[in-house]
Amino acid sequence: MEPISVLLGVLLLGVYTGAQNFMAGGGTFIIFPVLLLIGLDPVTASMTAAMGLFPNQLSSAHVSRRLATGVNTLSLKKLLLVSVIGGCTGSLLLSVTPSKVFSHLVPWLTLFATLLFAWGSLIKPNPVMAGPGIHEGGGAATREKRLLLAQITIAVYGGYFAAGIGFLMLAALTMSGLEARRAIATKNVLVVAITSMSFIIYALSARVNWPIAIALALGALGGSWIGAWLIQHIPNRWLKGYVVIVGLLLTLWLFLR
Repeated sequence: MEPISVLLGVLLLGVYTGAQNFMAGGGTFIIFPVLLLIGLDPVTASMTAAMGLFPNQLSSAHVSRRLATGVNTLSLKKLLLVSVIGGCTGSLLLSVTPSKVFSHLVPWLTLFATLLFAWGSLIKPNPVMAGPGIHEGGGAATREKRLLLAQITIAVYGGYFAAGIGFLMLAALTMSGLEARRAIATKNVLVVAITSMSFIIYALSARVNWPIAIALALGALGGSWIGAWLIQHIPNRWLKGYVVIVGLLLTLWLFLR
């Protein structure tokens, strides 16, 4: 059993993490290094963070569900299906990865996620093209295939190491022609599709630190409601810049430790 002070600290940090996840994503960047500092090994930290943040993701998806949509003829159902399959694949890979191997992979995965997070933050939305049945010519089919391939790749990566998947999806969705508001809503729904398989697989694992996961879940769930209010008041570019800086510092620390 973890000390009460540690659980209280995780709960309070979970509030912040949950709010950040709702507004811009990247909350895993905040909680993951803290779990490492507490003394969890990288695989346990990754699984525990995923379990603790899942209620926050469910809450965000529930709020966003009515705006979530597919892109042109690529339906939301198909995006959800590939997200579930990819997330399950990545989760299974993590569950059989030895801690020592994952320890060597974590700095590179974090660097990869940070760079793509930064790149995704710079993507500017294309003109609105939301929902099935809307066509705009031959270029749409190519973008749909690229989006499908991107979503499968993101889902596998997300099942294995969830950091940065929100902004990866935002980048892919906006580049495919979805306007920003709908892209955020669709991203929130697809994140749950990816992490739902992780939740089931990790729940059966003995490597999850449940006291910490529960403390994180309670804090993050409260944070999602705070985020719903804050998103109307804090410029996203400030939050994105902050997350990129944290990610780079974390990457440096992981390489040097």
